[in-house]
Amino acid sequence: MNTNITKIFTIKYPIVQGGMVWNSGWKLASAVSNAGGLGLIGAGSMYPDTLREHIKKCKAATKHPFGVNIPLLYPNIEELIKVILEEKVNIVFTSAGNPKTWTEILKKEGVIVAHVVSSTKFALKSQEAGVDVVVAEGFEAGGHNGREETTTFCLIPNVRQHISIPLIAAGGIATGEQILAALSLGADGVQIGSRFAATQESSANQDFKNLIIDTNEGDTQLTLKELAPVRLIKNHFYNKVLQKYSDGATTDELKDFLGKGRSKKGMFEGDLINGELEIGQVASLINSIPTVAEIFDELLVDFDEAKKRMLNF
Repeated sequence: MNTNITKIFTIKYPIVQGGMVWNSGWKLASAVSNAGGLGLIGAGSMYPDTLREHIKKCKAATKHPFGVNIPLLYPNIEELIKVILEEKVNIVFTSAGNPKTWTEILKKEGVIVAHVVSSTKFALKSQEAGVDVVVAEGFEAGGHNGREETTTFCLIPNVRQHISIPLIAAGGIATGEQILAALSLGADGVQIGSRFAATQESSANQDFKNLIIDTNEGDTQLTLKELAPVRLIKNHFYNKVLQKYSDGATTDELKDFLGKGRSKKGMFEGDLINGELEIGQVASLINSIPTVAEIFDELLVDFDEAKKRMLNF
């Protein structure tokens, strides 16, 4: 699986682990990098000192490339960027904001920059901003998502037609067959989130991991578009959100109800009732909590078998 993605990141397989808040600490990132993919530390849930600690521990745990994912709307963005540059992390995935703001600064320091988008329009804007790689994420994905609700199967070939830089497919990918499909649609690699959330190395709460493997088709929904669209498991908190909509709640009322720390409460602390539980539709295909190494073994075998089936058509 040698592609533009393996070349640009100097990794063995074109598989990137999504930088998921409360799931993607140094243990997960280093395990993915050691397995031949690109691990990402999810900085969206971290204070600057916490991020520095995770970077240092990740460096000690792997000699392979790894990166940091950072939402550009994060309030301490300047401090986080400073930590990344001081610790000489040379791969950064940005999301949830305008890539023009930091791309030039990061690239001047020798950082490879990838930006996550949910539409062809923003893929083009990212290319114009000078990013090295575009991650196009369909709305099957868990967590914060695009308002367009474009599926990965439709998004990837359209983005591929409009940009010339390397493209990573994300959203609804958890198996070797799906990796092959993404590459067939024109992607140079894939970003996998939900499958890595339910691993032994994930920093998510064990109760949340157990819930992931019990999640079936239709158990997640994209909601809270007035604030920031997010795909959630349908729990008590989600039902309360629905009630707020039914009652005609304003955006401010929804914001007050959401409050702060709701995702930490759910995914990190394990409050499955009142917490925000972010996971993708592909959770319905996840039925175990293995190690990262075991996942890579499974992905590669399934990829090869799917490729052989394709050749027999």
